[in-house]
Amino acid sequence: MSTVLCVVCPRVNARDHSLPRNYCTQRRCSSNKLSSKPSFSSGVSAYSRAVANLSRSSEERVYEVVLKQAALVRKHRRESELDLKKPVENDGTTTIDWNRLNEAYERCREFCADYDNTFYLGTLLMMPELRRAFWAIIVWCRRTDELVDGPNAAYTTPKDLERWEKRLNDIFEGRPCDVYDVALSDTVSKYPIDIQPFKDMIEGMKLDLTKSRYENFDELYLYCYNVAGTVGLMSVPVIGIAPKSKASIESVYNAAIALGIANQLTNILRDVGEDAIRGRIYLPQDELAQAGLSDDDIFRGKVTDKWRSFMKGQIKRARMFYDEAEKGVSELNLASRWAVWASLLLYRQILDAIEANDYNNFTKRASVAKAKKLASLPVAYARALMGCSKLAKLAKLVMRYEPDTLA
Repeated sequence: MSTVLCVVCPRVNARDHSLPRNYCTQRRCSSNKLSSKPSFSSGVSAYSRAVANLSRSSEERVYEVVLKQAALVRKHRRESELDLKKPVENDGTTTIDWNRLNEAYERCREFCADYDNTFYLGTLLMMPELRRAFWAIIVWCRRTDELVDGPNAAYTTPKDLERWEKRLNDIFEGRPCDVYDVALSDTVSKYPIDIQPFKDMIEGMKLDLTKSRYENFDELYLYCYNVAGTVGLMSVPVIGIAPKSKASIESVYNAAIALGIANQLTNILRDVGEDAIRGRIYLPQDELAQAGLSDDDIFRGKVTDKWRSFMKGQIKRARMFYDEAEKGVSELNLASRWAVWASLLLYRQILDAIEANDYNNFTKRASVAKAKKLASLPVAYARALMGCSKLAKLAKLVMRYEPDTLA
Protein backbone atom coordinates (compact mmCIF):
# COMPACT_ATOMS: atom_id res chain seq x y z
CA MET A 1 0.00 0.00 0.00
CA SER A 2 1.17 3.51 0.46
CA THR A 3 1.66 7.46 1.93
CA VAL A 4 -0.71 10.41 2.02
CA LEU A 5 -2.64 11.12 -0.90
CA CYS A 6 0.15 10.54 1.01
CA VAL A 7 -0.22 7.00 0.41
CA VAL A 8 2.21 5.36 2.88
CA CYS A 9 3.43 1.90 2.06
CA PRO A 10 5.82 0.23 4.49
CA ARG A 11 4.57 -3.30 5.05
CA VAL A 12 5.84 -3.52 8.63
CA ASN A 13 3.39 -3.54 11.54
CA ALA A 14 4.41 -1.76 14.72
CA ARG A 15 1.43 -3.27 16.51
CA ASP A 16 -0.92 -6.08 15.61
CA HIS A 17 -4.04 -4.31 14.34
CA SER A 18 -5.16 -7.41 12.47
CA LEU A 19 -8.84 -8.15 12.31
CA PRO A 20 -10.58 -10.95 14.14
CA ARG A 21 -11.64 -13.85 12.01
CA ASN A 22 -15.29 -12.92 12.57
CA TYR A 23 -15.07 -9.37 11.21
CA CYS A 24 -18.52 -8.20 12.26
CA THR A 25 -20.52 -8.95 15.34
CA GLN A 26 -23.38 -11.36 14.84
CA ARG A 27 -25.86 -8.71 15.95
CA ARG A 28 -24.72 -6.25 13.30
CA CYS A 29 -24.05 -8.41 10.32
CA SER A 30 -25.92 -11.69 10.61
CA SER A 31 -28.44 -10.50 8.03
CA ASN A 32 -25.77 -9.53 5.51
CA LYS A 33 -24.65 -12.94 4.30
CA LEU A 34 -23.90 -13.18 0.60
CA SER A 35 -25.97 -15.45 -1.54
CA SER A 36 -24.05 -18.51 -2.72
CA LYS A 37 -26.21 -18.78 -5.84
CA PRO A 38 -25.64 -15.87 -8.24
CA SER A 39 -28.37 -15.36 -10.80
CA PHE A 40 -27.90 -16.14 -14.49
CA SER A 41 -28.36 -12.47 -15.42
CA SER A 42 -25.70 -11.33 -12.96
CA GLY A 43 -23.31 -13.93 -14.39
CA VAL A 44 -23.90 -12.69 -17.95
CA SER A 45 -23.43 -9.10 -16.82
CA ALA A 46 -20.14 -9.94 -15.11
CA TYR A 47 -18.95 -11.79 -18.22
CA SER A 48 -19.86 -8.84 -20.45
CA ARG A 49 -17.93 -6.44 -18.23
CA ALA A 50 -14.92 -8.74 -18.27
CA VAL A 51 -14.94 -8.92 -22.09
CA ALA A 52 -15.28 -5.13 -22.34
CA ASN A 53 -12.37 -4.62 -19.96
CA LEU A 54 -10.05 -6.61 -22.21
CA SER A 55 -10.20 -3.91 -24.89
CA ARG A 56 -9.35 -1.05 -22.55
CA SER A 57 -6.00 -0.08 -21.09
CA SER A 58 -5.58 0.19 -17.35
CA GLU A 59 -5.32 3.98 -17.59
CA GLU A 60 -8.65 4.15 -19.43
CA ARG A 61 -10.32 2.03 -16.78
CA VAL A 62 -8.91 4.17 -13.98
CA TYR A 63 -9.98 7.38 -15.71
CA GLU A 64 -13.58 6.18 -15.62
CA VAL A 65 -13.33 6.16 -11.83
CA VAL A 66 -11.85 9.68 -11.95
CA LEU A 67 -14.81 10.93 -14.00
CA LYS A 68 -17.26 9.39 -11.55
CA GLN A 69 -15.54 10.99 -8.55
CA ALA A 70 -15.31 14.36 -10.32
CA ALA A 71 -19.04 14.25 -11.06
CA LEU A 72 -19.74 13.57 -7.39
CA VAL A 73 -17.61 16.56 -6.34
CA ARG A 74 -19.39 18.85 -8.81
CA LYS A 75 -22.76 17.70 -7.51
CA HIS A 76 -21.63 18.40 -3.94
CA ARG A 77 -20.48 21.88 -4.94
CA ARG A 78 -23.81 22.69 -6.60
CA GLU A 79 -25.73 21.51 -3.56
CA SER A 80 -23.52 23.59 -1.26
CA GLU A 81 -23.90 26.71 -3.39
CA LEU A 82 -27.68 26.35 -3.60
CA ASP A 83 -27.94 25.38 0.07
CA LEU A 84 -29.76 22.20 -0.89
CA LYS A 85 -27.76 19.89 1.33
CA LYS A 86 -29.71 19.95 4.55
CA PRO A 87 -28.92 17.95 7.69
CA VAL A 88 -30.92 14.78 8.15
CA GLU A 89 -33.84 15.45 10.43
CA ASN A 90 -33.85 13.50 13.66
CA ASP A 91 -37.09 11.54 13.96
CA GLY A 92 -36.54 11.04 17.67
CA THR A 93 -35.34 7.45 17.34
CA THR A 94 -31.75 8.28 16.35
CA THR A 95 -29.25 10.08 18.55
CA ILE A 96 -25.64 10.95 17.90
CA ASP A 97 -23.29 9.64 20.54
CA TRP A 98 -20.65 12.37 20.45
CA ASN A 99 -18.50 10.63 23.02
CA ARG A 100 -18.43 7.50 20.92
CA LEU A 101 -17.65 9.50 17.78
CA ASN A 102 -14.79 11.34 19.45
CA GLU A 103 -13.48 8.06 20.82
CA ALA A 104 -13.58 6.58 17.32
CA TYR A 105 -11.44 9.37 15.88
CA GLU A 106 -9.07 9.19 18.84
CA ARG A 107 -8.60 5.46 18.23
CA CYS A 108 -7.84 6.24 14.58
CA ARG A 109 -5.28 8.82 15.68
CA GLU A 110 -3.59 6.27 17.95
CA PHE A 111 -3.57 3.71 15.15
CA CYS A 112 -1.89 6.12 12.72
CA ALA A 113 0.66 7.32 15.29
CA ASP A 114 1.57 3.75 16.18
CA TYR A 115 1.75 2.47 12.62
CA ASP A 116 3.98 5.08 10.99
CA ASN A 117 5.26 8.01 13.00
CA THR A 118 6.61 9.92 9.97
CA PHE A 119 3.24 9.77 8.24
CA TYR A 120 1.42 10.70 11.45
CA LEU A 121 3.59 13.79 11.93
CA GLY A 122 2.73 14.81 8.37
CA THR A 123 -0.99 14.72 9.16
CA LEU A 124 -0.42 17.10 12.08
CA LEU A 125 0.28 19.78 9.47
CA MET A 126 -3.40 19.59 8.46
CA MET A 127 -6.36 21.41 9.97
CA PRO A 128 -7.90 19.44 12.89
CA GLU A 129 -11.16 18.48 11.14
CA LEU A 130 -9.39 17.36 7.97
CA ARG A 131 -6.83 15.50 10.04
CA ARG A 132 -9.51 13.42 11.75
CA ALA A 133 -11.17 12.50 8.47
CA PHE A 134 -7.83 11.59 6.96
CA TRP A 135 -6.97 9.34 9.90
CA ALA A 136 -10.26 7.47 9.43
CA ILE A 137 -9.53 6.86 5.75
CA ILE A 138 -5.95 5.73 6.32
CA VAL A 139 -6.96 3.35 9.13
CA TRP A 140 -9.39 1.62 6.78
CA CYS A 141 -6.67 1.38 4.11
CA ARG A 142 -4.19 -0.05 6.63
CA ARG A 143 -6.61 -2.64 7.90
CA THR A 144 -7.46 -3.63 4.34
CA ASP A 145 -3.76 -4.03 3.57
CA GLU A 146 -3.24 -6.15 6.67
CA LEU A 147 -5.75 -8.68 5.38
CA VAL A 148 -3.10 -9.79 2.87
CA ASP A 149 0.11 -8.51 4.50
CA GLY A 150 -0.60 -8.63 8.22
CA PRO A 151 0.24 -11.32 10.76
CA ASN A 152 -2.89 -13.34 9.91
CA ALA A 153 -2.54 -12.93 6.13
CA ALA A 154 -1.84 -16.64 5.62
CA TYR A 155 -5.42 -17.36 6.70
CA THR A 156 -7.09 -14.76 4.47
CA THR A 157 -9.21 -16.14 1.65
CA PRO A 158 -11.11 -14.48 -1.23
CA LYS A 159 -14.29 -15.06 0.80
CA ASP A 160 -12.84 -12.95 3.60
CA LEU A 161 -12.31 -10.09 1.14
CA GLU A 162 -15.87 -10.48 -0.10
CA ARG A 163 -17.10 -10.12 3.48
CA TRP A 164 -14.81 -7.10 3.92
CA GLU A 165 -16.39 -5.50 0.85
CA LYS A 166 -19.87 -6.18 2.21
CA ARG A 167 -18.79 -4.52 5.43
CA LEU A 168 -17.58 -1.54 3.37
CA ASN A 169 -21.07 -1.18 1.91
CA ASP A 170 -22.46 -1.16 5.43
CA ILE A 171 -20.05 1.65 6.39
CA PHE A 172 -21.25 3.81 3.50
CA GLU A 173 -24.87 3.05 4.42
CA GLY A 174 -24.33 4.14 8.03
CA ARG A 175 -24.08 0.69 9.64
CA PRO A 176 -20.56 0.54 11.14
CA CYS A 177 -19.37 -2.66 12.78
CA ASP A 178 -16.69 -1.36 15.15
CA VAL A 179 -15.16 1.84 16.48
CA TYR A 180 -12.87 2.37 13.46
CA ASP A 181 -15.81 1.94 11.10
CA VAL A 182 -17.73 4.55 13.09
CA ALA A 183 -15.12 7.18 12.22
CA LEU A 184 -15.07 6.29 8.52
CA SER A 185 -18.86 6.16 8.30
CA ASP A 186 -18.99 9.66 9.77
CA THR A 187 -16.30 10.88 7.36
CA VAL A 188 -17.93 9.57 4.17
CA SER A 189 -21.23 11.15 5.27
CA LYS A 190 -19.58 14.59 5.43
CA TYR A 191 -17.45 14.62 2.27
CA PRO A 192 -18.18 13.76 -1.40
CA ILE A 193 -16.26 10.47 -1.29
CA ASP A 194 -17.25 7.75 -3.73
CA ILE A 195 -17.18 4.11 -2.66
CA GLN A 196 -15.50 2.88 -5.87
CA PRO A 197 -11.87 3.67 -4.88
CA PHE A 198 -12.40 1.66 -1.68
CA LYS A 199 -13.72 -1.27 -3.70
CA ASP A 200 -10.81 -0.95 -6.11
CA MET A 201 -8.38 -1.20 -3.21
CA ILE A 202 -10.00 -4.47 -2.17
CA GLU A 203 -9.49 -5.67 -5.75
CA GLY A 204 -5.79 -4.91 -5.31
CA MET A 205 -5.72 -7.07 -2.19
CA LYS A 206 -7.35 -9.89 -4.15
CA LEU A 207 -4.46 -9.66 -6.62
CA ASP A 208 -1.98 -10.13 -3.77
CA LEU A 209 -3.72 -13.40 -2.91
CA THR A 210 -3.56 -14.80 -6.42
CA LYS A 211 -0.87 -12.98 -8.41
CA SER A 212 2.88 -12.72 -7.83
CA ARG A 213 4.05 -11.66 -11.31
CA TYR A 214 3.09 -8.82 -13.68
CA GLU A 215 3.62 -9.35 -17.40
CA ASN A 216 3.91 -5.67 -18.35
CA PHE A 217 3.59 -2.18 -16.95
CA ASP A 218 -0.07 -1.92 -17.90
CA GLU A 219 -0.80 -4.74 -15.44
CA LEU A 220 1.49 -3.21 -12.82
CA TYR A 221 -0.09 0.23 -13.28
CA LEU A 222 -3.53 -1.16 -12.45
CA TYR A 223 -2.16 -2.93 -9.38
CA CYS A 224 -0.44 0.27 -8.19
CA TYR A 225 -3.65 2.21 -8.72
CA ASN A 226 -5.66 -0.36 -6.77
CA VAL A 227 -3.41 -0.47 -3.71
CA ALA A 228 -2.14 3.13 -3.64
CA GLY A 229 -3.57 5.44 -6.30
CA THR A 230 -7.01 4.88 -4.80
CA VAL A 231 -5.89 6.64 -1.62
CA GLY A 232 -5.56 9.86 -3.61
CA LEU A 233 -9.15 9.57 -4.82
CA MET A 234 -10.31 8.97 -1.25
CA SER A 235 -8.28 11.87 0.15
CA VAL A 236 -8.76 14.78 -2.24
CA PRO A 237 -12.47 15.25 -1.37
CA VAL A 238 -11.34 15.76 2.25
CA ILE A 239 -8.30 17.90 1.50
CA GLY A 240 -10.18 19.94 -1.08
CA ILE A 241 -9.12 21.92 -4.15
CA ALA A 242 -8.08 25.56 -3.71
CA PRO A 243 -11.00 27.96 -4.44
CA LYS A 244 -8.82 29.98 -6.82
CA SER A 245 -7.54 26.95 -8.70
CA LYS A 246 -8.17 27.04 -12.43
CA ALA A 247 -7.30 23.38 -12.90
CA SER A 248 -10.03 20.92 -13.77
CA ILE A 249 -11.19 18.52 -11.08
CA GLU A 250 -10.15 15.63 -13.31
CA SER A 251 -6.57 16.90 -13.63
CA VAL A 252 -6.22 17.22 -9.84
CA TYR A 253 -7.51 13.71 -9.31
CA ASN A 254 -5.19 12.38 -12.00
CA ALA A 255 -2.30 14.01 -10.15
CA ALA A 256 -3.46 12.42 -6.89
CA ILE A 257 -3.46 9.02 -8.55
CA ALA A 258 -0.01 9.74 -9.98
CA LEU A 259 1.32 10.42 -6.48
CA GLY A 260 -0.08 7.15 -5.22
CA ILE A 261 1.41 5.24 -8.13
CA ALA A 262 4.77 7.01 -7.69
CA ASN A 263 4.82 6.05 -4.03
CA GLN A 264 3.90 2.45 -4.77
CA LEU A 265 6.54 2.16 -7.49
CA THR A 266 9.03 3.55 -4.96
CA ASN A 267 7.96 0.89 -2.47
CA ILE A 268 8.36 -1.80 -5.09
CA LEU A 269 11.86 -0.65 -6.02
CA ARG A 270 12.88 -0.31 -2.38
CA ASP A 271 11.52 -3.73 -1.38
CA VAL A 272 12.72 -5.94 -4.26
CA GLY A 273 14.77 -8.15 -1.96
CA GLU A 274 12.09 -8.44 0.73
CA ASP A 275 9.39 -9.29 -1.82
CA ALA A 276 11.64 -11.88 -3.48
CA ILE A 277 11.96 -13.74 -0.17
CA ARG A 278 8.17 -14.07 -0.22
CA GLY A 279 8.21 -15.26 -3.84
CA ARG A 280 6.80 -12.00 -5.21
CA ILE A 281 8.25 -9.93 -8.05
CA TYR A 282 6.47 -6.64 -8.69
CA LEU A 283 8.50 -5.73 -11.78
CA PRO A 284 7.28 -5.90 -15.40
CA GLN A 285 8.34 -9.29 -16.74
CA ASP A 286 8.67 -8.06 -20.34
CA GLU A 287 11.00 -5.24 -19.28
CA LEU A 288 13.12 -7.62 -17.22
CA ALA A 289 13.48 -9.85 -20.29
CA GLN A 290 14.40 -6.87 -22.49
CA ALA A 291 17.15 -6.02 -20.00
CA GLY A 292 18.49 -9.56 -20.16
CA LEU A 293 17.26 -10.37 -16.66
CA SER A 294 15.03 -13.08 -15.24
CA ASP A 295 13.37 -14.07 -11.97
CA ASP A 296 16.45 -16.15 -11.14
CA ASP A 297 18.61 -13.01 -11.24
CA ILE A 298 16.35 -11.38 -8.68
CA PHE A 299 16.31 -14.42 -6.43
CA ARG A 300 20.12 -14.54 -6.58
CA GLY A 301 20.19 -10.91 -5.50
CA LYS A 302 23.40 -9.90 -7.20
CA VAL A 303 23.91 -6.32 -8.41
CA THR A 304 25.22 -6.37 -11.98
CA ASP A 305 25.58 -3.80 -14.74
CA LYS A 306 22.39 -5.16 -16.29
CA TRP A 307 20.57 -4.66 -13.01
CA ARG A 308 21.89 -1.12 -12.59
CA SER A 309 20.78 -0.22 -16.09
CA PHE A 310 17.35 -1.76 -15.51
CA MET A 311 16.93 0.06 -12.21
CA LYS A 312 17.86 3.40 -13.75
CA GLY A 313 14.92 3.03 -16.13
CA GLN A 314 12.52 2.03 -13.36
CA ILE A 315 13.57 4.96 -11.17
CA LYS A 316 13.21 7.36 -14.08
CA ARG A 317 9.62 6.24 -14.59
CA ALA A 318 8.80 6.63 -10.89
CA ARG A 319 10.17 10.17 -10.98
CA MET A 320 7.99 10.95 -13.99
CA PHE A 321 4.93 10.05 -11.89
CA TYR A 322 6.18 12.32 -9.09
CA ASP A 323 6.56 15.12 -11.66
CA GLU A 324 2.98 14.55 -12.77
CA ALA A 325 1.80 14.56 -9.16
CA GLU A 326 3.43 17.92 -8.46
CA LYS A 327 1.12 19.59 -10.97
CA GLY A 328 -1.88 18.72 -8.81
CA VAL A 329 -0.45 19.19 -5.32
CA SER A 330 -0.19 22.94 -5.84
CA GLU A 331 -3.90 23.06 -6.70
CA LEU A 332 -4.98 21.69 -3.32
CA ASN A 333 -6.31 23.78 -0.46
CA LEU A 334 -3.52 25.70 1.22
CA ALA A 335 -4.47 24.31 4.65
CA SER A 336 -3.35 20.80 3.62
CA ARG A 337 -0.92 21.54 0.81
CA TRP A 338 2.15 21.57 3.09
CA ALA A 339 1.47 18.05 4.35
CA VAL A 340 1.12 16.64 0.84
CA TRP A 341 4.23 18.43 -0.44
CA ALA A 342 6.18 17.09 2.55
CA SER A 343 4.99 13.57 1.82
CA LEU A 344 5.93 13.84 -1.84
CA LEU A 345 9.41 15.21 -1.21
CA LEU A 346 10.18 12.76 1.60
CA TYR A 347 9.08 9.70 -0.33
CA ARG A 348 10.78 10.79 -3.52
CA GLN A 349 14.11 10.84 -1.69
CA ILE A 350 13.91 7.07 -1.27
CA LEU A 351 14.77 6.83 -4.96
CA ASP A 352 17.90 8.88 -4.29
CA ALA A 353 18.77 6.46 -1.48
CA ILE A 354 18.46 3.48 -3.83
CA GLU A 355 20.93 5.16 -6.17
CA ALA A 356 23.24 5.93 -3.24
CA ASN A 357 23.19 2.21 -2.38
CA ASP A 358 24.48 1.46 -5.89
CA TYR A 359 21.06 -0.01 -6.77
CA ASN A 360 21.45 -2.78 -4.20
CA ASN A 361 17.83 -3.20 -3.18
CA PHE A 362 18.37 -6.90 -2.55
CA THR A 363 20.15 -6.69 0.81
CA LYS A 364 20.05 -2.96 1.61
CA ARG A 365 16.84 -1.14 2.48
CA ALA A 366 16.92 2.42 1.14
CA SER A 367 15.97 4.98 3.76
CA VAL A 368 16.13 8.73 4.23
CA ALA A 369 18.12 10.13 7.15
CA LYS A 370 16.20 12.10 9.75
CA ALA A 371 18.26 15.21 9.01
CA LYS A 372 17.22 15.10 5.35
CA LYS A 373 13.59 14.63 6.35
CA LEU A 374 13.71 17.70 8.56
CA ALA A 375 15.46 19.69 5.84
CA SER A 376 12.62 18.84 3.45
CA LEU A 377 9.94 20.45 5.61
CA PRO A 378 10.82 24.12 4.96
CA VAL A 379 11.18 23.34 1.25
CA ALA A 380 7.74 21.73 1.27
CA TYR A 381 6.32 24.73 3.13
CA ALA A 382 7.79 27.15 0.58
CA ARG A 383 6.32 25.18 -2.30
CA ALA A 384 2.96 25.04 -0.58
CA LEU A 385 2.87 28.81 -0.25
CA MET A 386 3.96 29.45 -3.83
CA GLY A 387 1.10 27.70 -5.54
CA CYS A 388 1.03 26.22 -9.02
CA SER A 389 1.15 29.45 -11.06
CA LYS A 390 4.22 30.75 -9.21
CA LEU A 391 5.94 27.36 -9.50
CA ALA A 392 5.31 27.40 -13.25
CA LYS A 393 6.89 30.87 -13.54
CA LEU A 394 9.88 29.70 -11.49
CA ALA A 395 10.27 26.65 -13.71
CA LYS A 396 10.36 28.87 -16.78
CA LEU A 397 13.07 31.01 -15.20
CA VAL A 398 15.12 27.93 -14.38
CA MET A 399 14.76 26.63 -17.93
CA ARG A 400 15.76 30.05 -19.29
CA TYR A 401 19.01 30.24 -17.32
CA GLU A 402 19.91 26.56 -17.22
CA PRO A 403 21.78 26.52 -20.58
CA ASP A 404 23.99 29.43 -19.48
CA THR A 405 24.69 27.72 -16.17
CA LEU A 406 25.67 24.49 -17.88
CA ALA A 407 27.92 26.36 -20.27
